[in-house]
Amino acid sequence: MRQYFKSGNTKDASWRLSQLKGLLLFIKENEAEIFKALKEDLGKPPVEAFRDEVGTLIKSINFALKGLKNWMSSQKVKLPKIAVSSYAELVPQPLGLVLIISTWNFPFGLSLEPLIGAIAAGNTMVLKPSELAPACSSLLANVMPTYLDTQAIKVIQGGPSVGEQLLQQKWDKIFFTGSARVGRIVMSAAVKHLTPVVLELGGKCPAVVDSLSSSWDQQVAANRIVVSKFGNCTGQACIAIDYILVEKKFASTLVELMKDSIKNMFGDNPRDSNTMGRIVNKHHFLRLKNLLSDLAVKKSVVHGGSMDENNLFIEPTILLDPPLQAEIMTDEIFGPLLPIITYLVDALPFGGIGESGIGKYHGKFSFDTFTHHKAVARRSFLVDFWFRFPPWNVHKLMLFETAYNLDYLGLLLVILGLKKRQRNSQGI
Repeated sequence: MRQYFKSGNTKDASWRLSQLKGLLLFIKENEAEIFKALKEDLGKPPVEAFRDEVGTLIKSINFALKGLKNWMSSQKVKLPKIAVSSYAELVPQPLGLVLIISTWNFPFGLSLEPLIGAIAAGNTMVLKPSELAPACSSLLANVMPTYLDTQAIKVIQGGPSVGEQLLQQKWDKIFFTGSARVGRIVMSAAVKHLTPVVLELGGKCPAVVDSLSSSWDQQVAANRIVVSKFGNCTGQACIAIDYILVEKKFASTLVELMKDSIKNMFGDNPRDSNTMGRIVNKHHFLRLKNLLSDLAVKKSVVHGGSMDENNLFIEPTILLDPPLQAEIMTDEIFGPLLPIITYLVDALPFGGIGESGIGKYHGKFSFDTFTHHKAVARRSFLVDFWFRFPPWNVHKLMLFETAYNLDYLGLLLVILGLKKRQRNSQGI
């Protein structure tokens, strides 16, 4: 694949456009199969599958197709006046061979969004989808390649051992989506070859709610919180609300509003609802179950809490002021458990960025992530300044000083020999 990159085929705009169009065709022609795979792996309803994966991917590819010509164009760079005879630009160049390691909660979206950027930037690439979403991984590995140039784009399935073997290889960039724990492993492996990385990790993502809104605004906020947490891959998303920070006097009102929202969206028995997904596997189910095993945490449950291990289902669960030192408040939850933490002072909820990762992507940012913006300078042969070359003397030092200070009158006086340099304490 590295040799194929060196052939230059992927640098051509026509190759990039053809691969993006092939990817778009794969998604459109296999929409039903994508929906089926997402249902099998995660229990996602079709609306959620289209909203969060198929629909957004189609928009992303069309955006790249429309913007690619402009993205590939060189950008002029301003130079100082001293470089009057020079011209400089930033020329976008592909990085080379890149590795994309995806995750299971949005198996298509989080695999193909970075792939779009890597293709648009003209790289060759290896994609490793998550083994925890086997139906989706199989579709990506067995069907998608029939739409693409397999000399440049390969999909490799496998578990942690395969991931470890891939990380031992030399890459020109590694793009990883997943947990902070595995992110550290990826970064440690990248150090060996000084490989740049993008780490799209999780974190404790809070929503801050105050009580200074109208009743309409309060209900809208409750609806948005509920759909974001429980209707977004069942809370198994890095952008899902991990916990809520709310003014103490408004907490009980918010709980009641959220209970109403849950009932309206998922019915009296959410387990029988067709609008809630399932926990990805038994391991993650037991991990979430264990978060509620702490007696102090269990006492804080004000809604929900029921579980069905056979069907990997956990009811939307709200907790009010669980202990801050409990595991549910120290680790990312990644499931349908939503703690509410009350505060008295408005300034308390705001802090830093945490361990959310390194880098950025989506849209033009994806192109930039997989691109080296090479600095290129061109100089005219018509004009050259003799004082740029040795031997050095005080006269040339004065010329540099006046030129760097944009003192054009002073420069003229130095050239004419009408300006003398004041010596400093070192006699220079």
